[in-house]
Amino acid sequence: MYVHPAFHIDHDQAFRLLQDRAFGTLVVADPAARPAAVHLPFLAHRTAEQGFRVELHVARANRLHELISPEGQPALLTCQGPDAYISPDWYGTPNQVPTWTYVAVHLTGKLFVLPEQDGPAHLDRLSAKFENRLLPKHPWTADKMNVSRRAAMTRAVVTLDLIVPPDGIDAQSKLIQHKGSVEHQGAIAGLRARGDASSVAIAAMMEKSWAARDG
Repeated sequence: MYVHPAFHIDHDQAFRLLQDRAFGTLVVADPAARPAAVHLPFLAHRTAEQGFRVELHVARANRLHELISPEGQPALLTCQGPDAYISPDWYGTPNQVPTWTYVAVHLTGKLFVLPEQDGPAHLDRLSAKFENRLLPKHPWTADKMNVSRRAAMTRAVVTLDLIVPPDGIDAQSKLIQHKGSVEHQGAIAGLRARGDASSVAIAAMMEKSWAARDG
């Protein structure tokens, strides 16, 4: 991913987005160099080497996992936050052009298939993360399933690990940081007037980013 210097975000900010979103697109190339992609939830972790480790899984019926060699397979995981269109009319200054604002992280690393016995613990961690977002609802756990059904569902997935070195992390927050106060205020007002969740989220991020820059 090309990252404009004005929009670059550091690894801490990238990690926060990965943890907040926890959903992305995994891309692996087949032997003919044709990309295969799958959309999936994940859990991101920091590593001692200052990179990331991402645990995820695919359906066993999805042949993507068959592309992964025992030595690991090069792979790309993309994760995107909110995004929104910006109209030049909102800026309040002349000679502007349309743009699209967004936040995204690309992780390039090696993908490994984990032993089948690692599956239940991975699935428990994953469901716990998202169930905790529903508090005060009492969290769902796999204990609510009978043993045979749980075992069958676990066998139906393949657990994966993506190991990402520090130089495999590309992240940017494209929020018109290169423009001035007038343009920011106009764009924020325009986004909030639209009212959809993504536009409102981008407006809040732009406001926070500008406040931090302004001191």
